Amino acid sequence: MLAMRLMRFGAKSKPAYRIVVMDSQKPRESKAKDFLGYYNPLTEPAEIKLDLDKAKMWLTRGARASRTVLSLMKKVSKREKLAK
Repeated sequence: MLAMRLMRFGAKSKPAYRIVVMDSQKPRESKAKDFLGYYNPLTEPAEIKLDLDKAKMWLTRGARASRTVLSLMKKVSKREKLAK
């Protein structure tokens, strides 16, 4: 099964994350099928870049999003609605 989840990168004690689609059985550092964006929790406010169209496409194909990815998607969609 495919999963939309975070892949950690960055230096020790300075995490940053890529939002990726990958097989749910593989380890976090495995090769991803697709990159959807990134998340940097250390900046104020947290920096989130996410391609919502790609994410929705993967959800329709059967990928399951983690709780964190779902909350990031909600934040990005809310921010885009306010910008319009």
